[in-house]
Amino acid sequence: MNLETASYLYRHPKLYEQLQADIEHTTATLCTELIDTYGPDNSRTVLELGCGTGLDLAQLTTRFECTGIDVQPGMVEHARKHRPRLDIRIGDIRNFRLGRTVDALVSVGLVLSYLHDEADIHAALRTCALHAHPDTLLVLHTLVAPVEQSGPTSYYVETEELHAAVTVHYQWDTCRQINTMHRHWAFDDGTEATDRIERRVLFPRELEQYLHVAGFDVLEIFDYPTTATGSVTGPAVFVAARYTG
Repeated sequence: MNLETASYLYRHPKLYEQLQADIEHTTATLCTELIDTYGPDNSRTVLELGCGTGLDLAQLTTRFECTGIDVQPGMVEHARKHRPRLDIRIGDIRNFRLGRTVDALVSVGLVLSYLHDEADIHAALRTCALHAHPDTLLVLHTLVAPVEQSGPTSYYVETEELHAAVTVHYQWDTCRQINTMHRHWAFDDGTEATDRIERRVLFPRELEQYLHVAGFDVLEIFDYPTTATGSVTGPAVFVAARYTG
């Protein structure tokens, strides 16, 4: 999926950042707590896979030596402009290679859910394994069930630069395990925009099996419902898994 084509927010990094700031602050805090609890003693280095505009990375950098990657050039360009001290690179989770291991790997923002094919999921977790040494912690945030919705939902987005009524509805493809979010933006100036974002659902036991094949043992998995711009994006979990090879 071309994420910038699929999502209006990804085409406008500044707006994405304004609407995600509170969520990403919470997830960065949670990632830090999980690293302190389950990571190697004196964990020092972190690689974030799918760092967006670097909101999480900026907070993690206050504690750790961090590198971040994102597949979307526009998001990385925005991050480099506004957070020039961060080490953020353009990279695809399926094939990125840093050339060294780290103490903790972080992949939040439902990054894994954007990979639909089995081979791509294995490739992403192989990337994680190649950057792990024994006891490296992987913190993963992903969808484990489709959105349950009786009908479309609507909400209003208001920022300094944008005012829009947004309507959202979802479709569930059982065979492909794809949850599609359709989002319509009606701006106060009369213009409109649409989203069509497809996310792969990995059920909990399925997710554990993928991690096991990649060499990670699950330590904890817990519910973490995610919201973005007022709409539920899906029943999501945080997973803490340790690399054992």
